[in-house]
Formats: sequence, C-alpha cells, structure tokens
Amino acid sequence: MAGREPTTLLDQFIAAARDSDPQETKEWLDALQASVRDGGAERGLFLLERLEEQAQQLGIVPHVQPYSAYRNTIPVEQQGRYPGDLEIEERLTAIMRWNALAMVARANQAYGELGGHIASYASAAEIFEVGFNHFFRGDGDGRDADLVYFQPHSAPGVYSRAFLEGRLSEEQLAHYRQELSGPGLSSYPHPWLMPDFWQVPTGSMGLGPLSAVYQARFMRYLEHRGLAKTEHRHVWGVFGDGEMDEPESIAGLTLAARERLDNLTFIINCNLQRLDGPVRGNGQIVQELESLFTGAGWNVIKVLWGSDWDALFARDENHVLLRCLASTVDGQYQTLGAKDGAYNIEHFFRQDPAVQKLVAHMSEREVDALKRGGHDFRKLHAAFAAARAHQGRPTVILAKTKKGFGMGGAGESRMTAHQAKKLDLDGLKAFRDRFALPLSDDDVANLRFYKPEPDSLEMRYLHERRAALGGALPARKGGAPVLPVPPLGAWGGFALNAQGKEMSTTMAAVRMVSALLKDAALGPRIVPIVADEARTFGMASLFRQIGIYSPLGQLYEPEDASSMLSYREARDGQLLEEGITEAGAVSSWIAAGTSYSVHGLPMLPMYIYYSMFGFQRVGDLIWAAADQRVRGFLFGATAGRTTLGGEGLQHQDGSSLVMAALVPNCRAWDPAFACEVAVIMDHAMRRMLEEQRDEFHYLTLMNENYEQPSLAPEAHADLLRGMYRLSQHPVDAPQGSVRLLGSGTILREVMAAAELLASDWRVASEVFSVTSFSELARDAREVERSNRLQPGAIDRVSQVERLLAGDAPVVAATDHVRAWPQLIAEYIDARYVTLGTDGFGRSDTRSALRRFFEVERHHIVLAALQALVRDGRCERQLLAEAVNRYGLASDAAPPWSR
Repeated sequence: MAGREPTTLLDQFIAAARDSDPQETKEWLDALQASVRDGGAERGLFLLERLEEQAQQLGIVPHVQPYSAYRNTIPVEQQGRYPGDLEIEERLTAIMRWNALAMVARANQAYGELGGHIASYASAAEIFEVGFNHFFRGDGDGRDADLVYFQPHSAPGVYSRAFLEGRLSEEQLAHYRQELSGPGLSSYPHPWLMPDFWQVPTGSMGLGPLSAVYQARFMRYLEHRGLAKTEHRHVWGVFGDGEMDEPESIAGLTLAARERLDNLTFIINCNLQRLDGPVRGNGQIVQELESLFTGAGWNVIKVLWGSDWDALFARDENHVLLRCLASTVDGQYQTLGAKDGAYNIEHFFRQDPAVQKLVAHMSEREVDALKRGGHDFRKLHAAFAAARAHQGRPTVILAKTKKGFGMGGAGESRMTAHQAKKLDLDGLKAFRDRFALPLSDDDVANLRFYKPEPDSLEMRYLHERRAALGGALPARKGGAPVLPVPPLGAWGGFALNAQGKEMSTTMAAVRMVSALLKDAALGPRIVPIVADEARTFGMASLFRQIGIYSPLGQLYEPEDASSMLSYREARDGQLLEEGITEAGAVSSWIAAGTSYSVHGLPMLPMYIYYSMFGFQRVGDLIWAAADQRVRGFLFGATAGRTTLGGEGLQHQDGSSLVMAALVPNCRAWDPAFACEVAVIMDHAMRRMLEEQRDEFHYLTLMNENYEQPSLAPEAHADLLRGMYRLSQHPVDAPQGSVRLLGSGTILREVMAAAELLASDWRVASEVFSVTSFSELARDAREVERSNRLQPGAIDRVSQVERLLAGDAPVVAATDHVRAWPQLIAEYIDARYVTLGTDGFGRSDTRSALRRFFEVERHHIVLAALQALVRDGRCERQLLAEAVNRYGLASDAAPPWSR
C-alpha cells in the first residue's frame, strides 16, 4: 500500500538505503536469475548462503527475523499435478462438514448442555481430507500405520468420515458426547474410551505436539536398535496455531531437528483465532511460527493463498500486493475474513491504487471467493508431498485457514466461532446451499445425516483411496505378543534374602534393572529413561553396559574415557538420557509404553526421576499417558519429604503418591525395603507383559542406606494387596494395645516406636508395612460396593478389615502428606490417627526433618498414647510424661503453618 511505513527491521534497513548504482544492482539480479535458470533453485540458495556469510563477516547484516515473504513457499510451477479427483473430494468434504455440524447441533438441540465444536473442523476439513485421501497410511503391504495426531476440537469431522466409511453407525453419531446413554462417541480423541479407534489422546492442548516428536524419535530408536522396521512410517500432527502458545508445544522442536526426524510433519492450522479472539491480533502468527520453526532447524512450508490468488501474484511485478499482505495484522485479517467481497475491496484492495488495479477486473463475488491456502486441495497436496519427500529435517506446514469456514454470519472468522454449537434454520440452509449438498429443507430442519449410496462415485472413491493407502485411520490395535518375565529369584533374589545387608531401595531397584537387562527375552525390550542425573541414581554402570541412545553414535572422545563408568553414546544405545526435561522424558516413556499398540511390539519403559519433579511437574502428561493405556514403570527416586535432607523446599516430595492415587489405572506403591520392591516389580511386570493389563506402576524409591530384611514367601500375597504384618511386640500386663502402620523410610521410625512403646510404656503393638495405601483403598472400595450391590451374597472382607479388625487404635505414619494414609480412614472401625509431612520442606538432616514434621519415633509414640487416652485406656498424665521424657517442643507451631 502506497505511503505505508516499513513494518520490519529488514524493511526499515532496505528503505534507508539508496540505490547508488542501479546498473550494478541489475547485474547482480540478472546474475542470480541466470544462476537459478541454469543451475536450479539449489544453486541459487547456495549463492545466497555464501553471500550471507560474507555479509556477516563484513558486519553489514542487521538483526532480522528469519522468515520469508507473506506468500506460499511452493511456487505454482513446482506444485505439480493434483493426483485426485477434485470434484469428488470437494463433494465428500462438504458431506463430512454437514455430518459433523449435524452431529454437534443435534446433541445440543436435544440436551442443550453437551457442548461440542464446529468451527475448528470447518477450518481444517481440507487439511484432513488431503491427508486421508493421499498421505495418511494405514496398515497394509506388510507395514504398520502412520501415527496421526488430530486437532482435538476437530473430532466430529473424523467421526463424520468414519461414518461414511462404515466404521461408525448413524446411532453412534446421534449419541455424540452421550457415552452413558447409548453407543456414544467421546468428545475428543480418547483411547481409553474408544480403544479400537483413537490412536493417541490430544484433548489436552499442547501435549500432542510434544508427544508426536517423541513418538517419531522412538520409531528411530526401534529401527536403530534392530527391534522393528519403521523407516516407512510417518508421524503427522494437525495442531492449532493458538495451541502453539503452550510451552509443551514447542518443547521438543530442537530435539526433532537435532535428531533429523524427517519422519515427522506438523500441520499447523493457522485460522488466526484462539477460543476468544485472534491468536496475534497485532501481529502475524504465521510469520512468528515460521521464525520459531526455522530457528529450531525445521523445514518450513507456508500455504497461505489459494489457487485463485496465483493470477494476482503473477501480475504483481512490483510486489505491491505482497507488501500489502505483509503489513496487514491478523486482527485485520479476521475482520476481512468475516466480511464480504465488497468490504474487502473497499477496506483492503482500494487502500493502494496499485493493488486496486490488480483486482479491477474482478467482481465482488469473485473477490469474496478468493480462498486461503488451507482450503485449497492443490496447494495443500503440494505441501504434503514436499514434506513427505523432504529428507534430513522435520517439516512444518503453516496452512492459513478461516475458523468456521462455510458457517457464514454464524461463525466464519467471528470472535464467537469457537463457542458456536448450532445454526438457526436460515444458517443451516445457507450452509447447505454454499456446499451444494443434496438435502431437502426437511432434511436440513431435522439435521438428518447424509450418506451417499454405496455404489455412488463418492463412496467408491472414498473406499478406493483408503484401500490404496492401506486401510482406515485412525485405528488402534490393543493386542501384542506376550513378553515372558524371568523368575523373580533370577534378578531379585538378593533382595528377598538380604539378611540385613545395608543398601538404599534406589540402589536395589537399579541393581534389579541391571539384572533384568541381561535376560535374553526381556532385556532388549527394557527402555531405561532418565531426564538427567543418572549418576545420582547409581545408573552410571548402564552407560557401559547398554549405552546411551544417539542416532549419531559418539563423535567425540569423552573426558572420562579411561573410567570404568565412562559416558558412552551409541546408535544402538538402549538408555534414553533426555537432558533436563521431565516433559520430554515422560513423552519418551509414553512412546515406549504404547509400543505394544503402536508397533505391536511390547516394550517395558522404566523412567527414574526425582519424585518431586514427576507428578507435580508433568501431571497432565501422565494423565494423557493413562488415557493412552501406557504400560510401564515410573520410579520416583529420593521420595518422601525427609529423605533428601539438604535439598529443601522444592526438592522434597510429600505429595506425589496422592497425585498418583488419583489416576485410575496407575498403581502407586511406597515400599520401605528392597524385598518389597522386588515383589512389586515382579507382580507389575506379569500384569503388564503377561496378562497385558493396561496399567502402569509408580514406585517411590529412597536414597537412604539402611539394613534390609529378608522376606518370607508367605508375606507376598498380603504385600501385593497393600499391607502385611511385619512384627508383633507383646508385653506383660500391657496398659493397652495399638496397631502401627508405616511405609517408605518412616516404617523404620514406626518399628523403633513399637520398641519404645513396649519398653517405656508397657504398650503392646503390631507393626504393619503398608506398601500401598491406594491399593488398600481400591480393594476396600470394591469390596464395599460389591457387598452393597449384592446383598444376598456372602459379604466379602477387605484387606483393611481383615488385618485391622477390632477396636485397638491404629496409628499410621509416612513421609508423605496425611492425605496419603487417610485414603483408608473410612474403612477402619477403630480410632485412626495419621501422621505426615504436610507443609513446606526444609534443608537439614533427616533426623532433624523428621522431628520437625513430627513423624519420628517419639511423635509416633505420643500419637499412640494419645489414642489410648482418648479411648479411655490410659491416664492423661502419660502424655505430659512422654513430652518431657522425649524433649518434644510442646509450644512449637505446627509444621504445616511454618
């Protein structure tokens, strides 16, 4: 536009310069043109790169954004012939648009509270259909299917296609978001709810992009380790431009480029709108994303303008239109998109006489029909094909679209588009007419689904295209071959018969993993994962034993090469050391833990990390893992609020077990001893690998060394139900009797408290090791429900009721917040007292921390005595005597308030 100020640093820099020698400038430009004509585009790019290097050396290059002009990356002459039938594909896309709209509108017309989204799929329909008809490969020809991450708000469009394919029934579409009242469909991609359909969950925005990166990386891992042939498989992700604001969305970009994941393509649906308004009202999200991805090392392809714009650009010899487009912000593009051709002519094209001249021959209707590139099959296909063919780098396609495309005044490019869940009758008729749908007024009024006859051109084409690509998508396979687990004694015997040997449970667990890695069948399938600090967890021996995975191998001699525990990277390395990224490490764990369904190859991921940085930092990813039916281990090392003495507030974990207990298919364990770790691991592996249960297991581990007991075989069953009797402490003529529960490292304080109760107060006790309060609660809930719903049957008895029957008080102490032992409170008939580490952590010694949080032996004794006093079994003066004897601070503020 004439008279506009330069909008970028590059514009300003060039505008400030004067062409002092036009002839020389022409010679340079002619020379470049000749080089491209004779040597091709690659020769031209090479020359430009060398010129840029020279300019940098001369110090004349300003700091500019690394993005290109606001135009399509692939020129018309390079986009190739469209291989499909455009007319049929456009008709099919229109039908899917209608069925998706009808599905959401019917649900809300009937109930008014179910919600749903129309506008996102309306903007992405062409993107999906180009993928479905030409690129997204299913199972077939001896290969496994591609993995596709679908934009979650576009799920109705995927259901609509599956309906035409015969994979979903009309009744299922009619029960969208009604999963309890009929054969319904889930709101978003949820493998837990639709285990044969959705491959991956994407409902929590931002997690899809990160997970896609690590799934593509895991495919390479399997290939390089010789476990699976994955070179022909591709990972596709269709994501929203607003979604890219999530930190997880961009967290894996540099890894994808660094590891040259050319089996990965993102398609960013740039409809310029978030949920309430523009993504970048005062900027341009496409250019910003190009800068981001280019800087991260990706191949970037922009698809901004449809084919109808080609003639305009061809006549735009002085790039006046390009400059005008580049200087228009997204907020204005949204307004232009919501208005008709007349408005666009007046408020865009007529702002610059040179631009107005380019469209002088066009009518208002023709201007109104100008499409954005994301709605043009030809442009999209060229971009997809270029992405699939590109080697050495991942590719992102930035496809510009309109949110609510086709919804007219009810939602097209409107601020309210995301909230639109239905159209009025006139809006529905306008939608029908715009896409030339063969629907009567009665069909429209009643929101009837439409499906062409089986022998129609559309249906034959639909099935032929998917058959050519190997079958339907999305489709999830749940079955996988059984992976045998070696006998417990072969790898955990040292822990079962520890005989007082001193070690930490972390050390014991790593030793068990090291032994399992040597098993001929299971060993190669184990995927050890650390975010960082493998040496902290005693895993340095694995560097030499199995190597650290790197697609490049090791291109350097490590500083510690002469050490027995030297750092060793290898192309076939087994250990995944991800760097300081808990989100990335969990994403690797998800990729490995879903290998049984994605690749038909069961793997056993074991991710070990600081427990505080597990569920608290990446709880949303763990929830997505549960949705995706992950199988594997999470080891929360240095667990508990008092075991990691010197690290303090943000490192000491007292809550992860409570968070883990909230995940339905996560089995959470808090073992105190190495023998317990061994039995739990054996049990978990057999459930996940042999019985193929869709669950994962979280074990807390401690870095505190202490004597480890042996374990009798008869204790195994109770241990796995969550609690077993560890010891009994009878006394002559007792004042009272209590039951003491402990877990983790605080179990040893409980054991010591039992001795003090007997020696100092003549109180008898039983000590129970609670390996899992959440398993006890799960069992008790199930028993209670069964007895309630089946009153005529013989009542079942829970583990809590069986072991803690009677009226003797029960005292539980753990290194976690009191909510953890309180999970079983309602199932105990006797007085129940819990001690925990509620509050912020501190830096000090373990003994000082346990005294501060009132979970050490003396406070456990005091709690037991108080319970007996309250039950009327002991005199109240015992409490004052105990406080004085043990030197407890009676006037100190509670730890959770300090």
